[in-house]
Amino acid sequence: PLACRDSKLFIRDMHFDEVPVRIYLPRASSASKRRGVILFHGGCGTFGSIRSHERICRYIARESDSVVVSVGYHLSPEHHYPAQTLDCLTAAVHFLKTAENYGVDPDRIIACGDSAGGTFTASVCQELANRRDIPKIRAQVLIYPFLQTLNFNLPSYQKNAFIALLSQERAVLFLLKYLKKDCSMKEAILAGSHVPESMNLKYRKWINPDLIPERFKLGYKPPLPTSFLPQVHEETKELFETRLSPLLAEDAVVCCLPDTCIITCEHDVFRDDGLLYKKRLEDNNVKVTWYHMEEGFH
Repeated sequence: PLACRDSKLFIRDMHFDEVPVRIYLPRASSASKRRGVILFHGGCGTFGSIRSHERICRYIARESDSVVVSVGYHLSPEHHYPAQTLDCLTAAVHFLKTAENYGVDPDRIIACGDSAGGTFTASVCQELANRRDIPKIRAQVLIYPFLQTLNFNLPSYQKNAFIALLSQERAVLFLLKYLKKDCSMKEAILAGSHVPESMNLKYRKWINPDLIPERFKLGYKPPLPTSFLPQVHEETKELFETRLSPLLAEDAVVCCLPDTCIITCEHDVFRDDGLLYKKRLEDNNVKVTWYHMEEGFH
């Protein structure tokens, strides 16, 4: 069925292995196979939709003369985590395998997403990094992505603690709601009491304010040490899976990731997630393009 009219695009609603997608195909004929873009919308895994990202998908398809696939993954809480990541993975694999049916060169497909969509993009690219049976994703575009759940006191969290739309507190509340967890654990997680000392030591090489460039640390105060709460850790074990914290992936995975574009915003709690991932990718010789929006908000 046709979703809506557009003079330059064919727009079609379909399912890729039971995952709803909307495909935007340029109407003009093309001498060669086109590029493909697979887009995962943001919304903390609990809201947002194909419709919320309709305009941006049309814009990308028209301006870049590409075939765009917008993925309508099933939302939490009706569909339990990790259904969202798995839907994104399923849709991506389906498109990589069937790209030629849509006039797309399977070796020229990028994945992109904003906010939680950036998390899903990072996760999908990690899951596919070492697959040999399907074409490789050519590049990933991460737009102010959320990439780690260990430290909610990085400089960008402190600086933007009370910012409109996505404060430090709301970031953790959205996360707990997404996972269908008791929101009373918010304070403990904000303080870092969900992370055992052994884990803090293990991941300090990747998630650490010392790795953030100095110009982003004005006014930063290291948080006070907190006591570890084993029961909160037990309740929130998912937080340490790479699906939610792609920054925790091992180097053996990170070094195989595609070329990456990271977009960060100054007035955004997630800014430092992007900066830390940029550093990890560069340390693993992945080509990174980075855009920082000085005046940008999440």
